Amino acid sequence: MQVERTYSRRTVLQAGAVACLTTAVGVSRLLGANEQLRVGVIGTGVRGKYLIANMPTTVRIVSLCDCSLENIANTRNPAGALKPPLEKFATGDAKSCSIYQDYRRMLDRETLDAVVIAAPDHHHAQATILACQAGLDVYCEKPLSLTIAEGRSMVEAAKRYGRIVQTGSQQRTMEVNRTGCEFIRDGGLGKISRVQMQNFPGPIRYDGGFAAEPIPKTLEWDLFCGPTELRSYHENLWVKDAFKFGPLTWRGWDLYRDYSGHLMTNWGAHSIDMVQFALGMDDTGPVEIWPERELLETWAKEIDDRWHDKTPPLGTLKDLLRDRMRFCPVSMRYPDGTLMQFDPSVKEIVFHGDRGKMFMSRNKYRTEPVGLAPAIDPREQARWQGEGHVARPHLENWIEAIQSRGEPNAPVEVGHRTATVCHLGNIVRELDRPLKWSPDTEQFEGDAEANLLLSRPRRAGFELPV
Repeated sequence: MQVERTYSRRTVLQAGAVACLTTAVGVSRLLGANEQLRVGVIGTGVRGKYLIANMPTTVRIVSLCDCSLENIANTRNPAGALKPPLEKFATGDAKSCSIYQDYRRMLDRETLDAVVIAAPDHHHAQATILACQAGLDVYCEKPLSLTIAEGRSMVEAAKRYGRIVQTGSQQRTMEVNRTGCEFIRDGGLGKISRVQMQNFPGPIRYDGGFAAEPIPKTLEWDLFCGPTELRSYHENLWVKDAFKFGPLTWRGWDLYRDYSGHLMTNWGAHSIDMVQFALGMDDTGPVEIWPERELLETWAKEIDDRWHDKTPPLGTLKDLLRDRMRFCPVSMRYPDGTLMQFDPSVKEIVFHGDRGKMFMSRNKYRTEPVGLAPAIDPREQARWQGEGHVARPHLENWIEAIQSRGEPNAPVEVGHRTATVCHLGNIVRELDRPLKWSPDTEQFEGDAEANLLLSRPRRAGFELPV
């Protein structure tokens, strides 16, 4: 196995220009009858591994990239629960894959047709834009972006370079969820006045409280930090879902604002995507957002009980006010007057129409009154049975779009609009005041401070390409 460990310190703009020159044709090439798409995978953590395991047979994984060589090693030689799903890959493509720690080098050097991006959220934008510039099609895990401005840049890159970009919001392809959303959009519940969904916690601002630890020899920590501040390494900033503090499964980088929007953008992206789809709002979004401080106090115990195993509980950080606000319920209003609420009292999406209600979750829905919507086909439901790792049909939809040059089920604009709603929720908590939003200009109206939060500074060498 040959590992590409070094990477150029050139600017990302130069990296994009080189990539365009070396791989300009990309996957638009005509494939032979039995020819497989050459795909690289950026990010080989748990999600990356399951996407590899779910890859259609029309794909050949030819390159793996992760700042952690340990992640790559246990992808190529899986053990434990990951061994059965990855067995075919481990005995096949894994043996000949090229290995990189820096996706900029992979995109410069490899002959690829497409990439799957399952890296942490703060790398999604740069990796996607560089891949588009390199003439590659992209499957990017949700949430699509770390900031609203990043998402718009990703949309523009896909358009400019004519790339197919599928967002990993797999419920868009789930037949049960599509049927339920289409039923609502076609007026099956009548006029929708209100939508409730779970109140997903936002991220923690890292205060530098962890003592520096030695960087593992297999990890390029500088590459992990990427566009964010180069902080001292600590296991708690890096390792996700690998150890517990009492009942809490530690979510590592996913907890921290530098790298993620936490559960609001992670799990919340699935629920918000269904709301956007059902309401016919895929190309727009809410126009008013406000925090519900009184509901935070009313539901404090229930909030702690609901998330006790996923995120540090209320009032545990040094800045208690800021800590509490990341749990604050949020309400939003769409241009047509529909109210959307992140509500601690519910655990699924509830659509309220003047003909009845629909209760929706992953691969399920029910109505009040019973039987209002089409009956669920158990054969369609069975395609998605599992622990949330089943992604093959959504990946198949992406491959079909690549081959036809048509639109996938969760195109980049849709992924961006969904992520934007997630970001709006976290921003309104951060500022703790009502905001007015223009989905057309993607700016807050009359609020310069809020508009500063649409993007973030990027570390030199990791600037977004233009």
